[in-house]
Amino acid sequence: MISREDVEKVLDEIRPSLQSHGGDVQLVDVTEDDVVQVALQGACRGCPMAALTLRQGVEAQLMKALPEIKGVESVEPAL
Repeated sequence: MISREDVEKVLDEIRPSLQSHGGDVQLVDVTEDDVVQVALQGACRGCPMAALTLRQGVEAQLMKALPEIKGVESVEPAL
């Protein structure tokens, strides 16, 4: 199983790019079947390009760094 710490390290590399556009990404969960659940925040949350950002940005980088990840999905932010 993938650790939250490993995922957070990769997200920390992605964040500056998202933050430069007024957005961010929050790790919500890593499921037992190695699916990473994230919540886009700030400008990314309502952006028409959010799906593209999620797939070509966040998911691509996570799966490159941690090939055991089965996928990345957008969910509502954790409270």
